[in-house]
Amino acid sequence: MNEGRSLTFADGEGVADLATYVARARTLDDDGAIRLQARGGVLAAWVCVVPGQGMMRSGLVLALRTMALSRTDDLDVTVPLAGLSDRFARRGATGDAGTTLPVPPTEVSPQWAAVTPPRSGWEHVGEVATSTLLAAAEEGIAEVAQGVPPGSGAAAVGMLRARVWAREAGAGAPAGAGLAARALGFARPGDGRVATVHRSGVWTRVSLPAGHVLSR
Repeated sequence: MNEGRSLTFADGEGVADLATYVARARTLDDDGAIRLQARGGVLAAWVCVVPGQGMMRSGLVLALRTMALSRTDDLDVTVPLAGLSDRFARRGATGDAGTTLPVPPTEVSPQWAAVTPPRSGWEHVGEVATSTLLAAAEEGIAEVAQGVPPGSGAAAVGMLRARVWAREAGAGAPAGAGLAARALGFARPGDGRVATVHRSGVWTRVSLPAGHVLSR
């Protein structure tokens, strides 16, 4: 439990940014979680896009968005997305326009939250157009929606999703990066942007102005 902990943002835009990010993340998994890491005046907000499989979480895809804080208190907790949604709903109902957001007291421990990508050692390996990432996302969504034969079971569904989202979209970036960019608003059709792709060991990072997608 982390009763009494809070995040104080540099401005109201940071609070609104997190609210939007949480709402979009719930479209991927309504019962999902968010890892909040505050250090040095920056909040790193992590969500899981594809959970991966096995002990090493092969195929794991995480999304990261950062916001500026006005306080430097260190924090590292993982809480339900629904808990933060409740906080934002309460702010809206009461007209609270402050920059301090209480952290939900209930913590969760999804397997993905125990895996932290490296902070350094990244090597630039290429670039990929956001249009390519979004196309890979659309193709993957259609393939997953088509699904597996009836009666195949949850394991078969999980394997299908893992295979689809691990498929390369371009420059070493997986299709799962496209799913993250589409669902979380990191890229939009027709924006004409290019994402940079970096590697560090088993990890791949796809970076866009609005956020990063990390996979292994």
